[in-house]
Amino acid sequence: MARLLAESFLLLLELEWRITFYELRSLHRRVHTAGVNVVQSPSLRSAEEICRAVDLACIFYPKRVFCLQRSAAATILLRHSGIRAEMVIGAQLQPFRFHAWVELEGVVLNDRPYVRDIYQTLERC
Repeated sequence: MARLLAESFLLLLELEWRITFYELRSLHRRVHTAGVNVVQSPSLRSAEEICRAVDLACIFYPKRVFCLQRSAAATILLRHSGIRAEMVIGAQLQPFRFHAWVELEGVVLNDRPYVRDIYQTLERC
């Protein structure tokens, strides 16, 4: 778990760098191009364990981590572990706001299960 926590923390740093110094397109490209690794090991990290590690890294992170950064990190780590996760970006009209979360085959992994009912999906990557 310590290694996964460290990977999560470093990935949060990388993604913040992309958000701060490049366009959001850079973050989108990073998530979009993160392929799913074919893992030969029978001990795959569970999706829950990975999302928990990202959430824990967010607690220790020195700045506030927003949903886009957190979901991008979780999606990339899930894909590197052989799990075909998708980052979903949605919008709500009243009041107007955006949100991002991670799904696996239509099941929300890192947020409330009813988040899909609140936000209209704009992008999946």
